[in-house]
Amino acid sequence: YNIVDQIFIGQGVGYLGNAATNVAYPFSTICLAISLLVGIGSASRVSLYLGNKQPEAAANAAGNGIVLMIILGLAYLVTGEILLNQLLKLFGATTEVFPYAQQYAGITLVGMPFLIVTNDMSNLIRADGSPRYSMTCMVAGAIVNTILDPIFIFAFQWGIFGAALATVLGQIFSFVLAIRY
Repeated sequence: YNIVDQIFIGQGVGYLGNAATNVAYPFSTICLAISLLVGIGSASRVSLYLGNKQPEAAANAAGNGIVLMIILGLAYLVTGEILLNQLLKLFGATTEVFPYAQQYAGITLVGMPFLIVTNDMSNLIRADGSPRYSMTCMVAGAIVNTILDPIFIFAFQWGIFGAALATVLGQIFSFVLAIRY
């Protein structure tokens, strides 16, 4: 998402937009850390239970992982939105970059719970024996973002708002595919 956003924002918004996505990137890194923490742990647990022929325990472990991801995702969203301005300054936003970073991060934080759950589900889907579907979930959202970025940034002239919205919609699309599984 970030690479695609960088390309289109650089062309449509300029260097301040690119700087804003860089300043907002730690939010994505923290999101990934949260999802890997629980996602890999619950997927490992599911694999162990499935290997021991305990499908009910595996389903319980998967359910616990998903519920924990939803709770952590929502807590991350709320915390990020409350502390947005302070965190952006801590992450290095200058006076010129701050309004762009504030808009971009404020919107992309809305997608973080979806991204956290999708990453968790991706690990669980792989543990369940469907690595192709897991990859499809992750790639499909990136493709949606790649298609929507130029439409929102150039055709609708939404600038950095459009890039952030395209990112969130791509994350929601991946989430829907993962939940569908």
